[in-house]
Amino acid sequence: MAENQNTPTPSAAAPAARVDRAPVSRKAENSSVAGTITIADGVVSKVAGIAAREVSGVYALGGGGARAIGAIRDAINATDLTQGVKVEVGETQAAVDLKVVVEYPAPIGRVADEVRSSVAGAVHRLTGLDVVEVNVEIHDVHIEDESDEQAEPRVA
Repeated sequence: MAENQNTPTPSAAAPAARVDRAPVSRKAENSSVAGTITIADGVVSKVAGIAAREVSGVYALGGGGARAIGAIRDAINATDLTQGVKVEVGETQAAVDLKVVVEYPAPIGRVADEVRSSVAGAVHRLTGLDVVEVNVEIHDVHIEDESDEQAEPRVA
């Protein structure tokens, strides 16, 4: 019996989108004026980054290279609040991926759960988008050493 050669191979299949992929606009709700509201991906990234940084136990967001560039940006007072944040935004939904550095000895599972909750709540509250997924990748653990602390002057 011959095999059906018209079946698509797994590699030829398009990746499934995590969010609804209609045009990124929303109809104005509770308004007597017609129009749409469009929320840029960068807005959702910034909201997610701010919400994640507010969680106790989060030291920073992003991988090693991004944090090095972030330190330079911080030095010139141009902090990138979207560092370590990747989003997919659809018409009514958003998905967020975060790279997080946790402070030692904060419980990693607790910090990740709080980041997920904080980000989902903030994105939904501020944008009205349904958050379908918040993935937290613990990228590193920051251990405070003496060079991180501000040395207090010794009293003679």
